Amino acid sequence: MVLTAPPLALYLHFPWCVRKCPYCDFNSHTLQGELPQETYLAALLIDLDTQLPRVGSRSVVSVFLGGGTPSLFEPDALGRLFEKVRASITIAPGAEITLEANPGTIERGRFTDYRAAGITRVSLGAQSFAPGQLEILGRIHSAQDTHAAVAELRAAGLDNFNLDLMYALPGQDLAGALSDLRTAIALQPAHISHYQLTMEPGTVFGGRPPAGLPDDELSFAMQQACQAELAQAGYAQYEISAYARAGSQCAHNLNYWRFGDYLGVGAGAHGKLTQPETGAIARTVREREPRRYLTRGHTDAPAAVPVANVDLPFEFMMNALRLVEGFEEDLFETRTGLTWSELSAPLKSLAERGLLESIPGNASGWRPTELGRHFLNDVIAAFLPTRPGV
Repeated sequence: MVLTAPPLALYLHFPWCVRKCPYCDFNSHTLQGELPQETYLAALLIDLDTQLPRVGSRSVVSVFLGGGTPSLFEPDALGRLFEKVRASITIAPGAEITLEANPGTIERGRFTDYRAAGITRVSLGAQSFAPGQLEILGRIHSAQDTHAAVAELRAAGLDNFNLDLMYALPGQDLAGALSDLRTAIALQPAHISHYQLTMEPGTVFGGRPPAGLPDDELSFAMQQACQAELAQAGYAQYEISAYARAGSQCAHNLNYWRFGDYLGVGAGAHGKLTQPETGAIARTVREREPRRYLTRGHTDAPAAVPVANVDLPFEFMMNALRLVEGFEEDLFETRTGLTWSELSAPLKSLAERGLLESIPGNASGWRPTELGRHFLNDVIAAFLPTRPGV
C-alpha cells in the first residue's frame, strides 16, 4: 500500500505547575522560583525551527498548548509566540488552538487577552466540585474558582471550552459522582472529558493509593450512570472519555486518534511524523526535565526513531480503537502503509469473542462493541506483535 501524509498538528508543552498533583503522570514540574517565561518561549521557537525541515510545506490543522499549566504564561507573551510561529509555519485558517488552563491561575480579564492572543478553545481542569475531593486531589483551585473561570470564558466569547472531570474518587459514592457531573453540565461547556481516577505508576497515588477508593463494581456503576446523564444532556460520546455537543469534538485529539501527525515542541514533548517518500513513520521526544531542556539549547532536531512495520498495527489500534464511531479499513492502510489483510487473525479472534464488530451497513468499517469498550486494553493488546523469545 502507498503511505500518505496525514494531517499535521502542533503540540507545545509547558512543563510547570504551581503544585504537582498526586495522581498526575504527565511531564509536569512544581515551579521553583520565578517562571522563566521569555527564556522558555525562545527555546520553543528554536525547537520548532529545528523540526520544520521534516514537514516541508505542510500546514498545521490544530495547535494544543498542554502541560503542566500553560495558563501560567502571560497572554501577551503567548501572542508574541504565535506571531513568530505563524511566520515559520502555516496554520490553517480557522484552526483550533487550545489552551489548557487551571482555574486557580486565571485572573479577571485574562481569557479576553488569551483570545486576543489567538486562543480559540480552552480546556479547564475542574476535576471535581466537591471541596474535600479537590483537597485530596491536590488541586490549587476551589469550585468557586471554576465557576468564576467559566464566567470569564463566557465574557471573553470563548464558548468552545472543555471541562475535565474525574469520577471514582476517594470516598465518592454514586450520588457524589452524579452531583459533580450535573454541576459541570449546568455550566454548559461545549465538551466534557469524563474519566476515572487511576493509580498511575510513578505518581504519589501510584505508590500510596488514597483510602476509600470505590471498587470496580461501584466505579462501573458511576460510569454507566454518568454516561446516561451526559447523553440526556446532549453530550454524545465520541471517544472512551470524551463527550461533546454537536460540532464541538476536539479536532486536535481526533487527529491523534486517527493516527495523524504532530510536531512535539517543548520539554518532554512527543512527536510523530510520516515520510511517504521513504515509507517511514518516526517518533520524536525531547528531554523531560525543564532545566536540561533549556540548557541544551536545541540547535538540532530531536532524533527521529522509525516505527517498525511489525509495531504499526498496535500503534494504530491503540489510537483508533478509542473512537466510538470506529474507523475505515482504508484509513489503516493509508496511515500505516500496510494491507488490511495482515490483521485477519486478530480481527477474527476479537470478532468471535464479541469485542470487535464490522459497522452495520459499512463492510469496511470497524469498531469496538460495547463489551469491547469495557475491555479496551485487551482488544488493543491483541495487536501486539509476537517477538521471538518473548
